Amino acid sequence: MPALVWDQTGERFYETGVDHGVLYIPDAQGVYGMGVAWNGLTTVTESPTGAEASAQYADNIKYLNLFSAEEFGATIEAFTYPDEFQQFDGLGVPSEGVVIGQQARGVFGLSYRTRHGNDIQGTEYGYKIHMVYGCQASPSEKAYNTINDSPEAIAFSWAVTTTPVPVTGYKPTSLIVVDSTTADAGGLASLEAELYGNGSGTANLPKPDDIIAMFEGAASGPATGATAGTPGVWTPSGSTAPADAAGATSAGIVATPTAAWTTGQYMQGTTVGTPGQMYWDGTGWVAGQAP
Repeated sequence: MPALVWDQTGERFYETGVDHGVLYIPDAQGVYGMGVAWNGLTTVTESPTGAEASAQYADNIKYLNLFSAEEFGATIEAFTYPDEFQQFDGLGVPSEGVVIGQQARGVFGLSYRTRHGNDIQGTEYGYKIHMVYGCQASPSEKAYNTINDSPEAIAFSWAVTTTPVPVTGYKPTSLIVVDSTTADAGGLASLEAELYGNGSGTANLPKPDDIIAMFEGAASGPATGATAGTPGVWTPSGSTAPADAAGATSAGIVATPTAAWTTGQYMQGTTVGTPGQMYWDGTGWVAGQAP
């Protein structure tokens, strides 16, 4: 039996930071078909509640524990918020520049990214994408203070409750998390193209079943094509991406379009972070993002 070893090099993991916040607006059928970038996001505090044990006694002993239903809540803090969030913050807009308070609060979706680091690559090791469904924001106080010799930006805050959505084969959930360090690169690229848009479609929050399906078909074979995006999508769906630009070159992966890609477009290989990024310059695969 091998002995346990603690804190080996490369295994000192941690999580930090929050970025890539996106607000998703549902349509009348509850489909989160429109994503809007949330700038100025500073903190997302996940606050699950419930799952409390209720002891049951019989035969003069503790017989079993029954657990209450678990719920997911969160607190969002930010320096600002998208204009589209006003409808979820109890604000009506009868005319541009005019806002009315104490209105109905709608349901929205949210995604954000946290860094997953280790002792070698730091925060470039990877990241986790958190996707939250069925959100509703409660009102919170806003303190407007006079400008002085130590000015601070106002930090807005919202307490969020959620209503779970169905997941085939599992209990309904409000939260899905995908880890870039272990998830299939092809599935991850497909998910990010949906969440953030890729230039050819609107950013959207897929249903949990659709997200699971993106990764269930993983490792069906090596990728043979790459469609430009930020990041782009490996084809066929569920295929295994190359590690980096050199891998894409040796595999003969066909780029779409074949002309030089535009600024910021890139593919993400299985090598985590910047070392795994590559783009097509019109003649071959080059490391990094298109300039």
